[in-house]
Amino acid sequence: MSGGARGVQRLYLVLTLLTTLAASFIWGVNTLFLLDAGLTNTEAFVANAFYTLGMVVFEVPTGVVADTRGRRYSFLLGTAMLLASTLLYLLMWDLRAPLWGWAVSSLLIGLGFTFFSGATEAWLVDALHAHGVTEGLDRVFGRAQVVAGAAMLTGSTLGGVVAQATDLGVPYLVRAGLLGVTLVVAWRFMRDLGFTRHGQRPLAAVRTVLAGAVEGGLRNRPVRWLMLAAPFTAGTGVYVFYALQPLLLQLYGDPTAYSVAGVATALVAAAQIAGGLLVPHLGRVFRRRTDALFAAGLVGLGLLALVGLVGSFWAAVGLIAAWSLVTALAAPARQSYINAAIPSAQRATVLSFDSLMGSAGGVVAQPALGRVADVAGYPASLVASAAIQALALPFVLLARRERAPGDPIARRD
Repeated sequence: MSGGARGVQRLYLVLTLLTTLAASFIWGVNTLFLLDAGLTNTEAFVANAFYTLGMVVFEVPTGVVADTRGRRYSFLLGTAMLLASTLLYLLMWDLRAPLWGWAVSSLLIGLGFTFFSGATEAWLVDALHAHGVTEGLDRVFGRAQVVAGAAMLTGSTLGGVVAQATDLGVPYLVRAGLLGVTLVVAWRFMRDLGFTRHGQRPLAAVRTVLAGAVEGGLRNRPVRWLMLAAPFTAGTGVYVFYALQPLLLQLYGDPTAYSVAGVATALVAAAQIAGGLLVPHLGRVFRRRTDALFAAGLVGLGLLALVGLVGSFWAAVGLIAAWSLVTALAAPARQSYINAAIPSAQRATVLSFDSLMGSAGGVVAQPALGRVADVAGYPASLVASAAIQALALPFVLLARRERAPGDPIARRD
């Protein structure tokens, strides 16, 4: 890898570190934050559903921005929007706002994240291609997952400790400050490489990119099947991530132990680190990425169901750790598979559309599963989540039948 390519990778890892650290500072306490504001379980997950609705509504338009105006422009805009909407979220808590106020602020947070979702990954892949690097993306994504896991472990743990030492609002102030640092770093160092702006007028460029995104996405059979699986996996995954906080507090027996609530997020973070380190060895176990995705999906849903069935805090902690590791191992394989199958010109839009599919599932799943938690408890809602995730497995098998060029894993002894 050339010096320029190493510089691109380093900047990508720094941006991953900063954005994940900022985001994760509230992840360990977010559900408790909403409940402390006076919302019920159902209302809390309705508020989260508006966040995912924002991602559904804005994913493709913001992907088009990245594919027409540039990846850097999209990243900077997303950082600024996320900073402002985080402060608005804090204001809603301070005012004990009604549900509609949380809906608006959650929608805007979703908008901020959509500027990130496809643009950052597209920036990395295009910049590496510009430096002649077209292979080994699994390793790059694996390193990024290690960095994100370390940032998430640090942020979620500190967020819980800070909340317990002060109050539930302070982690949101810290998050806003970190986003300010991210904005400065990206403004100073991020440049679009390997990306050519469209010479057409804006509306014509939008039509061109969207048409290409349909061709590179839903009409692209290998990509299509994994996109159709996303509502069942990513859609429920958002609910599970936030539901684990109050579940662990219930099992622990102390509803004010906010640092304990951060354990779930910390476990997911530690699993990301371990999963990223194990990615280079995936080829020793699986011949194809779709084989790894199917095995991870099958084992993962079984572990998730067990989390809902056990009544012990420590047993739940062990099962959450195992579930998180399996999920973390699958993520880089999925990223590499999809990126290998889509053209550069529509990369950000297709990746955004893929994220949209997962968010669309979350819009439906979160309120529904939140209602299950209100009626039958959090354990029952996790078992229901596992059942929904099982519906993704047939789509993974259909993707395997396509025998896409990006499916085989190059074995490294």
